Amino acid sequence: MFRTILNMARLARAGFTVLRHGARVVPEDANLPEAVQMFARLTAPLRRRAKAKGNEQKLSAALTALGPSYIKLGQFLATRDDVVGREIASDLAQLQDKLPPFSMSEAKRAIRDALGEPVETLYEDFSEPVAAASIAQVHKASIREKDGSLKSVAVKVLRPRVESRFNKDLESYYFAARLIERLHPPTRRLRPFAVVDTLAKSVAVEMDLRMEAAAISEMAENTAEDDDFRVPGIDWSRNARRVLTLEWIDGIPLSDHEALRAQGHDLKKLGTTLMQSFLRHAMRDGFFHADMHPGNLFVDKEGCIVAVDFGIMGRLKPRERRFLAEILHGFINRDYTRVSEVHFEAGYIPRTQSVAMFAQALRAIGEPLMDRTAEEISMAQLLGQLLQYTEVFDMETQPQLLMLQKTMVVVEGVARMLDPQLNMWTSSEPVVKEWMEKNLGVEGKLQDAAEGAGQVSHFVAEIPKLLGQAEMAAEAFADMAHDGIRLDQTSINRLADEQARRDRGGRWALWIGALSLAAIAANMIF
Repeated sequence: MFRTILNMARLARAGFTVLRHGARVVPEDANLPEAVQMFARLTAPLRRRAKAKGNEQKLSAALTALGPSYIKLGQFLATRDDVVGREIASDLAQLQDKLPPFSMSEAKRAIRDALGEPVETLYEDFSEPVAAASIAQVHKASIREKDGSLKSVAVKVLRPRVESRFNKDLESYYFAARLIERLHPPTRRLRPFAVVDTLAKSVAVEMDLRMEAAAISEMAENTAEDDDFRVPGIDWSRNARRVLTLEWIDGIPLSDHEALRAQGHDLKKLGTTLMQSFLRHAMRDGFFHADMHPGNLFVDKEGCIVAVDFGIMGRLKPRERRFLAEILHGFINRDYTRVSEVHFEAGYIPRTQSVAMFAQALRAIGEPLMDRTAEEISMAQLLGQLLQYTEVFDMETQPQLLMLQKTMVVVEGVARMLDPQLNMWTSSEPVVKEWMEKNLGVEGKLQDAAEGAGQVSHFVAEIPKLLGQAEMAAEAFADMAHDGIRLDQTSINRLADEQARRDRGGRWALWIGALSLAAIAANMIF
């Protein structure tokens, strides 16, 4: 009960902050429960008063004021316009993950605690922070190489006590998700609890800098043969859960077009390279950088694109990679039936739906594109329109595809800033064609056959174990058929206690909600 009150208090604080900024947190056309509609009517004057003050930042400003965990929540929801709506997702996309840095003394203490030695011993010099975000900040430093030379490095340090702050707020997010699913069944299709769970897992990875180092290392292996894309090297001896030391990139930001031209770099080539690199990572490797905004991309002296900040990564299983390749290939060739079949084969759309009807919906998306020039067609928007058909055809939310689509939006935007006439289809065709030939051509069929043979061998080896388990299950079902299902007294007592606890929790939640609404109304009146 105490935790319920605490979570309600945290959510109320966040709600008042959002109201003060005049922000809206649900789409205008959302079908809301009556209790939420009443709350919206009660608080409408407060929102109008905030808007009258000229607040332009709205929800982004409110989340920034609430602190690190809400900034991350906003960034995450910016990729989920199926949950918050396109307008709110667009607002959240402007959210900047920038906060004032914490002190040098705290940074040095964190490094000493993490690595067991003082900063002065580990590094030859150590600068003031050069960048600060919600979870960590970055310092420039240098280390002494074995040959006596100095090497510049970037040192990333987690914010003090950031884990405890996130854990408290995440608990309130889980509480809100459970309440939403319980009180408003239509939202269960969007899986609010699963959304929060995905955010929690993402943040947990971000707050363990060893995981970021591992992501960099994995991508370094994947791109070892790529001549036009690379990642920073890692200093494993100065790496821990709260500290990451890696190569300092002395490159030109990809957004600084004048500096790139001055150094003789071909902007059109860079745009194509960026687009192809992203698709290669997603389709070939199934592992891609999911935060490829211009601030995380540089160009080195050799003209190679270098990515930094690997806190947010995306993964695609083989079926998602095939899905991506075949829908791009299908739309290029106007084969809407095949694109529809791919959705069903991947299990994204229930078999109760019609392949032909979904193909008709895909045609409604694809045919208008045929009247446009190649430069006007966005693969990210195409994928976004596909995912918007989730409710019509009972397609469950696919978070991995949403992350892919949102990352593609950013990559396309950056690539087209480099080359406004960039033809996305021409740029992507070599990567898609290579994947199709390798995975769906002769080579792919031979590989599938080899894997299938291996699976059959494994199944044959497991047959004795499976037969034993089947025999025990049959005996258990026979006993139940003869004697009925029996529960011991301890199980009965536990079930009764759990039901009573749920009933009490539901009543308390309703009372607390009513009292919160009354408090808000009193605050507005007095």
